[in-house]
Amino acid sequence: MPTAAKLVAALCLAALGFIVSEQIKPLMPEGTDFGIFSFVNLALGLICGWVIVGSRAGRGFAAAIGNGVTGVAALVFWGLFVQGCNKMVDEAMRNRYDGPVEAFAAVFELIGEYLVIMNDSTVITTLLVGALILGLLTEFAGRAWR
Repeated sequence: MPTAAKLVAALCLAALGFIVSEQIKPLMPEGTDFGIFSFVNLALGLICGWVIVGSRAGRGFAAAIGNGVTGVAALVFWGLFVQGCNKMVDEAMRNRYDGPVEAFAAVFELIGEYLVIMNDSTVITTLLVGALILGLLTEFAGRAWR
């Protein structure tokens, strides 16, 4: 059922996903083709915000911060997984892997590489502050518009 808390959570997490994606772009190797990288993460933010954070609103402000952190962690996980799968498929089309098991294992290697790239103070600070703001705004929306 649509609620104001779900809408606020979805919009906030989508904005956070887009902002962090733009912060990650300069950290990637020169000449990287990003395509719709930021918009995929924006869509993932919409989904994670609606399903994970918005549905848990109304449990108090301490829980709201935890919900924000949970939502951001889910966004990071799914973003890394989707981008890793995308890169693996791109490399698989170039016959880089000997079989499906090697291709599947490569997804997790790529996730590890992307985690190292994300290990930047600006990105981490943005995610943490965004989680706090996301959780509190969702809680305010859940209380204000029941």
